[in-house]
Formats: sequence, structure tokens, C-alpha cells
Amino acid sequence: MTAAVAAAQSDLASIVGAERVMADESARAALAVDGRVPGLVVFPQSAGQVAGVLRYAAEHELAVIPCRNATKLGVGNPPRRYDIALCLKEMNRVWHYEPADLTVSAEPGMKFGDFLHFVGRHGLWLPLDPAGGARASLGGIVATNSTGPLRLFYGAPRDMVIGMKIATTEGKIIKTGGRVVKNVAGYDMAKLLIGSYGTLGVIVEVSFKLFPLPVERGTFVIPAGRLGIGRDIRRRILESPLNPMRMVLLDAVASTLVRRGTPFAAEVKEPEIWIEFGGSKKVLDRCARELGELGKAAGAPVQRLEAASAEVVWARIGDFHGCVCEASSRVVILKVALPGAAGEEFLSRANQEAASEGIRLASFTQGGVGVIHLGLLDETSGLVALTSRLRSAAEDLGGALVVERCAPELKDRLDVWGAPGDDFGVMSKLKAAWDPKGILSPGRLVGGL
Repeated sequence: MTAAVAAAQSDLASIVGAERVMADESARAALAVDGRVPGLVVFPQSAGQVAGVLRYAAEHELAVIPCRNATKLGVGNPPRRYDIALCLKEMNRVWHYEPADLTVSAEPGMKFGDFLHFVGRHGLWLPLDPAGGARASLGGIVATNSTGPLRLFYGAPRDMVIGMKIATTEGKIIKTGGRVVKNVAGYDMAKLLIGSYGTLGVIVEVSFKLFPLPVERGTFVIPAGRLGIGRDIRRRILESPLNPMRMVLLDAVASTLVRRGTPFAAEVKEPEIWIEFGGSKKVLDRCARELGELGKAAGAPVQRLEAASAEVVWARIGDFHGCVCEASSRVVILKVALPGAAGEEFLSRANQEAASEGIRLASFTQGGVGVIHLGLLDETSGLVALTSRLRSAAEDLGGALVVERCAPELKDRLDVWGAPGDDFGVMSKLKAAWDPKGILSPGRLVGGL
């Protein structure tokens, strides 16, 4: 602990209370980021306390990283400095809820699973399947714009947030947007914080528009065989009147991993397409018939799964990081964003490149969205070179690659974000305006912001 951090302990205690400023080794180690351990962990209980901590940290140039359950702390560059872990776990209240208006406002430390249970009592939900699953916090989901296969039908957090309250390093609380869906005043300011990874300000309240839960849900699995078959089936579905809520292509390794520990556990031998529809029984029966005809035309049988059991697998698909890490603690996970038509070509190249290095792949493709997740399961000397070649392959196809997870020591040799884009100048100006002392998650974002 530095002298500045030690001196801060009593000062921060005057803001949040002595029992909410912890310096013991276990508490600090639990929120380490890429091997960097904070000097203190602070547990604010209100927006005002968050603002007070940020103002103090800025005045004393102490680096702060906001967090909750650490489900996404592995994403990004190692922090240049890390003095205070601002843990928002005690900020888990719902402040405003109007089921009839489909709106809700909640604090950032509320776990996603608890939130879904709360709104689900009125037949509502927030249709996201983020990394970290039920353990992920609302603040973490929004700050990273985390989403999964449900993005195909419903969009991302960026599309569901209607307002926010944000604590700044000046010690202010800024309100943007509102609590009604039609209120869009200041909404663009909220968009700046969505996906900023805690580098501009700290979300202290977020308002969402909710959606009715589907009356019923149906999941179907189609063996895809070669990538070409998978591409044809995906195109047929997207060009048909069918409107799936989510659709993914899993290679055999990934499918085996996500099925593990579920009623459908099996050693899968070929890629599979998983599809889910929502609606009345009549709608689902029609989807089953039309999907069966598409599968028959492609020479692929369609299997319909029991909905409740299938939901367990969907939860594991959404938390692909967790499933892959069960297979290897030293896994590297890549996220690739591509034009929709380029997915199969990239996967083909990725499989060839991985085979040349003797590295097993687990791939998960979000159909119709253009996002591919790759798990590199074997730790070899070729990991860094393979990642570089895969990034080049993605860029050749008009896409981009981000390293979402890897061992801390690999980050000294891997370019996590890739080269900054044309908007980097604007991003730098925003960082300077919002965080002039550079204390919020310093160095973690693209270009070292």
C-alpha cells in the first residue's frame, strides 16, 4: 500500500463509513485486475457516496476501478495504476418500477439474476444474456454493453437504456434521459457511458425499458455438418418468414462444453445450430413445421427440445466465457465482429490457423449479428502468433478482433484491443473532458485511454 493510499483510508471512511473501507489482503486480492491488487476496497451505499469517493480520488490522483462481481474485469489492458476498487455490491436497490409502462430504474450493483426475478413476477424481463449470466451486475452489463444471442431479436443494452445517473470525478451526479420510453433528452450522453468500461464516469442508476416475457418458448437444434451446410441453413432461416429470438452456431467442442452438466450432456461430433422462438403454442408449432421443412431441404434433421431444460443450455451459451474456462484455466477468448456474410470464411481460416499451431478451438457464432467468440484451449508458444494472424484475417474481411480474456502475463505480448480507429481522437477528447486527471480505469481502454 502506498503512503497516499494509506492516508486515504481514514479520509474515505469519513465519506462511506469505516466499516466500508477495507484494506485486508483477501478483500483486495478478490478484486485484482491482471495481477494488479488495489490498495483499498471501498463499498459505497449511495450515489452521493460514489461521487464523494471520486472527487476525493481525483483531488489526490488515486486510480479507481468500479466493479461488483468481477465477471468482466478481465476485459481490457492491465491498468497503469490501481489504488481503489470501488465495489458497488451494496448499491442494489430498485428506485422506480412501473410495470404498466414497462420501465424500471435500479442501482448498478443489482445482480442480473435478482433483477430478472424481480420484474419476472409481473411477466416482464430484460432480454439480455450477458457474459457472467445471473452473477453479472446491471452496471457491468451496461458499462461493457454486454450481450449475447438474444441481441438478434431484441438488440443490446444500448437499445434498452432510457436514462442514467452518472457520478463524475468532479463529485457531481449527472442525470441523462428519463424514466419513460419516449423521453430521449440527453440520451446520447448516456450512450457515451455504455461500452466505456468505466473510463469516463461511474453509473449509479440506470433506467431500462422492459419487454413482456414470451408466452411460450421453443428451442430447436439442427446438426450443421460442414461449415457450408451451416451457412446455407442460417441463410435459409434469416431469409424465411421465421423470426427467431436467438440463433447460434456452435462447433463440436463448444457444443459439448455448453451441454455439460445439463440434461443434454453429450460428446458432440459436429457443429450444431441452436435456435429459439417465442410466442403462443400455435406460433411455435408453425415455427417447428417451417423449420422442419428447411432442415429437410438441407438434409439436416431438426430436434425440438423441452423448453425449461433448454434454458439451462442457453444460459451457458450466454456465459460462454465461463463454460470455456471450465475446460482450461489458461484459456484465451477472442471476440470477432464481422460483416454477416464473412463469418464462415473467417471460421474456416481460424480452424486452419489453429490446426497449424496444434491449438484446439471452441467457437460460438451469433447468427445474424456478425459476432464470433473463439476459445483457444491449449496453452502453447504459438498463442500470440495465432492471435495476431486471426486479427489480420478478421481485418482482411472488414472486421475487428478483441482479446476478451487471457492470462495477465500474455497481455504484455498481446494487443488486446488492436489499433485505434479513426474515432480515437474524439475518444481522447472525451476522456480528457470527463476524467481530466485520468483516474478512472487508467490505461484499460483502446489506445491506453
